[in-house]
Amino acid sequence: MALLIKNIKKLVQTEEKPAKKVSGKDMSKVNTIDNAYLFIEDDKFVDFGKMDNLTDDTVFWENKEFDVIDAKGKMVFPSFVDSHTHLVYPASREIEYIDKIKGLSYEEIAKRGGGILNSAKKMREISEEELLKSSLGRLDEIIKYGTGAVEIKSGYGLSFEGEIKMLRVIKKLKRLSPLTIKATFLGAHALPPEYKNKREKYIDLVINEMLPQVATEGLADFIDVFCDKGFFTVEETEKILEAGARYGLRGKIHANELDYSGGVQAGVKYNALSVDHLEYVGDEEINVLLNSETMPTVLPGAAFFLGMVYAPARKMIDFGLPVAMASDFNPGSSPSGNMQFILSMASIAYKLLPEEGINATTINTAYAMDVSDILGSIATGKKANLFITKEIPTIEYMPYYYGTNKIDTVILNGKVIKSGID
Repeated sequence: MALLIKNIKKLVQTEEKPAKKVSGKDMSKVNTIDNAYLFIEDDKFVDFGKMDNLTDDTVFWENKEFDVIDAKGKMVFPSFVDSHTHLVYPASREIEYIDKIKGLSYEEIAKRGGGILNSAKKMREISEEELLKSSLGRLDEIIKYGTGAVEIKSGYGLSFEGEIKMLRVIKKLKRLSPLTIKATFLGAHALPPEYKNKREKYIDLVINEMLPQVATEGLADFIDVFCDKGFFTVEETEKILEAGARYGLRGKIHANELDYSGGVQAGVKYNALSVDHLEYVGDEEINVLLNSETMPTVLPGAAFFLGMVYAPARKMIDFGLPVAMASDFNPGSSPSGNMQFILSMASIAYKLLPEEGINATTINTAYAMDVSDILGSIATGKKANLFITKEIPTIEYMPYYYGTNKIDTVILNGKVIKSGID
């Protein structure tokens, strides 16, 4: 199967020599081609360039069997990559949202059995089939808003049965969905109430019972720990990361959402792929990250929804760091997987240039999922995940005109998923 997209008003984020990630000043650079074409064969980008160079002598023209999309007045972007979500969950938590409006903090809601523990309770009651069905619906939703790859965490099971149930659902989603999906084992998301005074026993359960089963069934690509105030300590985090490494699972850490927790330093020490949230980041954390291969990942949706301080993304970039931005799609603190909104938040709340926001939601999030070799930009040989916009005037319009879906057509793995999206 082959596809030619022609008369593209602007082809965005093309690369001749693909980069693994983009850092510092380079984040303000996005290569574009005006009046362009893009040729796809099977599930890969094969060729692209200016329409003036599209002639009968073009090499792919010998292939007579291909479809054509005329994108006149429209732009083509690589699909968003969402490197941090919890979108496999049993039920929404809007009542807790009302508690928050009444003045309760995130920690106060958690202490009275809400938050993660609320979802864990409901996880025990839902069947695997129901969980799969609801999760597929959420995947369909994020596809419509331009996401082409997503990382999904466990962490609402908080028991052997619950965590394995979640990860088995994610494994089925990988098979059923056109999205590129990575699974993360987050058994250390919170301490179950029955282990309130038995922390070591729960950590032992995570390391010596859950992890071996996860590895045996091949259920996870990464391991995560919520290393923060009121959750897991640095010492506990390091112990779990060491155990995960023995099974070949690289870390992705929840860090510094609620305080200066030491989670960033622990993540870098154990070569975590990413450290995520980062509302509390100072010079020490920035300097540690500068000498690492760990991607700082900001989650604007959670900070916005919870009314928290915003991570110093602008400062991190100015100091030369790469920054990724993901949705944190979950029922309690970020009930949206709309990456167009995250792109808008990058500029509105974090003062990133549109180009910096594009890099933060594509190539750098692809790095944070360990898929930047195949996703995150438009380059020959990369997987053909993209979206065609409606008729828009500039790339700056994408973050500027927030709140509406600006996508006309989604293409994943070289195939049109839906055209004329509402």
